[in-house]
Amino acid sequence: MTVTIEDIIGWRDVARVGEGEALALSPAATQRVVHAALIVARIVESGVRAYGINTGVGALSDTIVDRASQSRLSRNIILSHACGVGPLLAPREVRAIIAAQIANFAHGHSGVRPEIVSHLIAFLERDCIPDMPSKGSAGYLTHNAHCALVLIGEGTACVAGRPMNGREALAAIGLTPLALEAKEGLSLVNGTACATGLASIALSRAARLLDWADAAAALTLEAAGCQIAAFDQAVLALRPSKGIATVGASLRHRLSGSGLVAAALGTRTQDALSLRAVPQAHGAARDVFEQSAEIVEQELASVTDNPAISGTPENPIVSSQAHAVAPALAQATDSLAVAIAQIGAMSERRTDRLVNPLVSGLPPFLASDAGINSGFMIAQYTAAALSNENRRLAAPASTDGGLTSALQEDFLAHPTAAANKLLAVIDNAEYIVAIELMAAAQAHDFLGETAPRARGTEQIRKIVRAQVPHYADDRPLAGDMEALRALLRDGPPPAII
Repeated sequence: MTVTIEDIIGWRDVARVGEGEALALSPAATQRVVHAALIVARIVESGVRAYGINTGVGALSDTIVDRASQSRLSRNIILSHACGVGPLLAPREVRAIIAAQIANFAHGHSGVRPEIVSHLIAFLERDCIPDMPSKGSAGYLTHNAHCALVLIGEGTACVAGRPMNGREALAAIGLTPLALEAKEGLSLVNGTACATGLASIALSRAARLLDWADAAAALTLEAAGCQIAAFDQAVLALRPSKGIATVGASLRHRLSGSGLVAAALGTRTQDALSLRAVPQAHGAARDVFEQSAEIVEQELASVTDNPAISGTPENPIVSSQAHAVAPALAQATDSLAVAIAQIGAMSERRTDRLVNPLVSGLPPFLASDAGINSGFMIAQYTAAALSNENRRLAAPASTDGGLTSALQEDFLAHPTAAANKLLAVIDNAEYIVAIELMAAAQAHDFLGETAPRARGTEQIRKIVRAQVPHYADDRPLAGDMEALRALLRDGPPPAII
């Protein structure tokens, strides 16, 4: 299928393009791009002073660039700003960034020619993925520059998985290098497309993870013989929250008809908080998710170039402003990182209760032959280590500060760093929840004759067992972790039945 930009697109659209769908502009969107390009062309002809069109950039904004040098300025901006380092972003992340950048151009306030947009669309259609280092951007510049390198025949890319240089990559998809015109170099490195694209992928993964976390919690709650009254609809409604209500309903449905839960009724006054507070903790994360998603939608609806082009070719308006700075986006992704880190911490605590014979009533460490076998002892270590790493990663990037460009850029919001950090937190949380699923399924193996499971949790257990069998210290446990993590990352969460 193809995502078509008519007016604006949302984060789900960007994520779909990241996952492989094509992107197109409607005639109206294409006309907006054409109109803005005509305005820039008129500015060039008239010589009206305009940042990044006929001036230098950053601290060089007061340096005039003559008309003959404006194309070279655009090219030089790309070459000088391509300073990224470190591991490359994943293809779906690069695709999402390109989609967000095209969406920004489609607002009609950037001033790039339609050829720029059509080349970027061709990258998506023909599986040309520019090599984009993940580190080195205080805001957005370096990531975008590495993508733009391929447009001009520089840099490197993978086409259908084959690495090649930029010129070869263009030839492989039937294109030739572009000679950039005035402002195009600045537009290609400017704006918040990088952080917005990454945030869209993070939202897509986080949504899936939240559903899986609820499912894993239900399987654990049943194995632990939870006191189900804590999840009554009327009780949870005492704290108004859409997220709490959603998680509570999920748990009630999944645990409905459980013989294990019925057998445990009244055996404890109340459960430990890692069990009893699942609706509150998971619900809080869902509420933060909704707020963060709203900010990303707002970003995609925004013009994030500096300068912004408006008016008409006869009466051009060039507005120097700070829309390329994205404090709200940085704060939103920071907030979601905290929420997901807490989801992982809760999951690790539940896993610990399953493997700890002092509280579980199950074989020590869920081992088939404790002593000879260690079972899930060290799997819980892994979950604890990842949870601790997430606690460190949850420190906000949006307050990092920093000074760049000779004091011209003396405030930095760090949205790209925040989005990258969020993705790292999600990576870890996926493993942590996968470990809980493994442990909960193993616990149920020992409870099989005690009482019947609920239909909803039996469904979850079967999904887990379709990926990994019962563990008897007969294979490296890391392989099971990877298999279930892949299911969490890419597979649909179990439906509530």
